[in-house]
Parts: sequence; C-alpha cells; structure tokens
Amino acid sequence: MASRLVSVPGVRAVSLGGSRARGTHRPDSDWDLGVYYRGVPDVAALTALACEVQGSPAQVAGPGGWGRWVDGGAWLRVDGTAVDWILRDLDRVEAVWSDCRAGRYEVGVQPGHPLGFWSPAYPGEIALCHVLADPHGVLTALRRETADYPEPLRTALMDASWEAQFLVEAARKSSPAGDALHVALCLSRAFGILAQSLHAHHRVWCLNEKGALASAAALPDAPADFAARVGEVVRELDPAAVERASELVRNVRSALAPGGAEGGGTGG
Repeated sequence: MASRLVSVPGVRAVSLGGSRARGTHRPDSDWDLGVYYRGVPDVAALTALACEVQGSPAQVAGPGGWGRWVDGGAWLRVDGTAVDWILRDLDRVEAVWSDCRAGRYEVGVQPGHPLGFWSPAYPGEIALCHVLADPHGVLTALRRETADYPEPLRTALMDASWEAQFLVEAARKSSPAGDALHVALCLSRAFGILAQSLHAHHRVWCLNEKGALASAAALPDAPADFAARVGEVVRELDPAAVERASELVRNVRSALAPGGAEGGGTGG
C-alpha cells in the first residue's frame, strides 16, 4: 500500500506510525499510515486508490479537511482491518521542526484533541515512525534528525509547567462555588501540561493525550503514584481535590527544577 501511495502525484513518503510503530499495539489496533506530501496531493487519485484497496466506495479528506493540524486522510477497512491514512504537509512539518529546534511550539485547537494539538507531535511522529516508502529520502533524513530531542524545545516545554500552577489557582477559586465544568477543564489541562513537561524533561516525545498519563507516570522523575493521584483528583473535583492537584503540580515542578535528575532517549 505504501508503494502505491508514493506513486500518487504530490505524495513523497509514507510511514507507519501509532501504536504499531511503537510496539504498544493490541491485536485490534488500527494501522496508521502517515502520508507525507508537498504542494497539493492528487486527492482524486488518492480516493481512487482508497476505493481499490478497500474494495468499496471510500472518501479521502484533502488538506485541511480534518482541521488545521490533523490535516486530512481516510479511514479505511482493508480485509476487515482498520487502516488510517493521515496526511502530513512536509513543508509545514519541516517548518514546525525548525521552530522546535529553536524552542518554539504551538498548541492549536483541533477536534479530537481535547487538550489541543501540540506542534512538537509532528517531529515526534517522525522520530517514532517506521519509514515504509521514501523514494526521495526526505523522511529518512528527518527521522535521523529527530532522533536527538532538541534542548531548546525541552527547556520550553519544561517551562510550560508554570501554567499548570496558574490553572490550579483558577480551579481553587471556582471549586467552592461548585463550578464543576471550569474546575474540570482547568485541572485536566494542568495535568496535560504536566505530562508534556515530564516527557520533555526525559527527552521523550509525547504525541497526544491518549496514553500520555500512563506514559508520564512511568518516567523516572514522575511523582510517586502519579497516575493514581491524577485519577483521584478528576473523579472528585471538590476543593480537597484541587489541593491534591496543587501538590502534584509542586511535585512535578520540583522534579523539573535545575539539579533534578535528567532522563534520556526518544522513545515513548
């Protein structure tokens, strides 16, 4: 399938991503194919290929069809197996990678990403992927580059933990009034930021919210029982839960402080 995809005008490379690339998949996990293009890919040709491999009518969302960050693609069933094509604009990916190396990142609003789409996911996807088809060598070169987690990005994402404390303070004001929605949103985002900061501290790419808590909890400098304590907070959302959230924020920010232990590697 990957070799057929790179024959489509505009498509430059195809990768295997997601849990199957990382070896954390279940038997029923989807197969995620990153379809990297330049310019405007031939959506009609992609649709024709999708219909052929699925053996039935299929739809392909072109660039931007699934939102600014996820971009577009297709959800297919091939021989009873879920196969997702996920479009990625190489020019944009390379621009984001340049920003990350300079310590700059964005968090964009994106359907399906309740904590937002963190732009470092783009280079993280490449760092953790298996290259399936790359006739021009562009994805292979990027994969070599992203094997080294940029120190400026690490610093920026660790510094982002300040917002977690700010959000806890906001939740502390809303909780006595019973404003459960505001408290839940504040604390959920606070914990999402802590997960990003902990991953960056250990130079581990964090791609999205799914599995991020368990992955962060397994990192060496995560507070003891991190995942369980987060679970207790988000189940209750009362003033006492806000105080427990505040303690967790202090624990993580202490681990991120200069002089704390440093992790290594790019997996996760």
